[in-house]
Amino acid sequence: MAPRTALIVGASRGIGAAIAARLVSDGARVVMTAPERDLGELEDRVSEFGGDRASLIVGRSEDPVHRARAVRIALERMGSLDALVVSAGTNTHHGAVMEAPSAAVERIMAVNVAAPLGWVQEAWRCWMAEHGGSVVIISSINAERNVEGLGLYCASKAALSHLTRQLALELSPHVRVNALEPGVVRTRLARALYEGREAELSNVYPLGRLGEPTDIAGAAAFLLGSDARWITGAALPVDGGVLLVEPE
Repeated sequence: MAPRTALIVGASRGIGAAIAARLVSDGARVVMTAPERDLGELEDRVSEFGGDRASLIVGRSEDPVHRARAVRIALERMGSLDALVVSAGTNTHHGAVMEAPSAAVERIMAVNVAAPLGWVQEAWRCWMAEHGGSVVIISSINAERNVEGLGLYCASKAALSHLTRQLALELSPHVRVNALEPGVVRTRLARALYEGREAELSNVYPLGRLGEPTDIAGAAAFLLGSDARWITGAALPVDGGVLLVEPE
């Protein structure tokens, strides 16, 4: 059974939008957030899903004022907060960790680690501590490996997957907290990784293709639903089997 209501962070496109669509199709109502620059795409999602099933709030994930406002408005509009999905992330540095400027380090850690923690803290304080719920955080398979030029991003995702396990321990038995670790998914954010070499990259994956946002949405719907009621603290690779392949 799907959750009745969900707050989805980073829902304007890609994985977040696909999760929102899947939850709505399963009968949930959703509140979606994204930065103000994505307002048009959020409005498209609300129109697509129907105003009685979805609403939007714009703001930056790393802004604690926005997080508090989003949770408050979600509760006012929907009456409960059964599920939280944090799909927002960034990578503002490509290159060696030793060459990373402090501004890039602070930005990546703020968005990829501190902000997800802040969302869970807010949802816990305002609703889930008393009523329970389920959380899914979008991490990455790069939490499990080193990738040349992406060291800082990998470190942030490793921290996020570990944070998931810690939150699962601290918030049990009332709230389940799990992470998904996608491989390369065909989204705008990942386009630089596969554009012009999709066939070559797909051959590395044992299942023979890159991921689609709907692949991640299906896994998220499972973890949020009652069929996963005995799963918490998991960091589930959804990666076409690529972690099975030894790096060259």
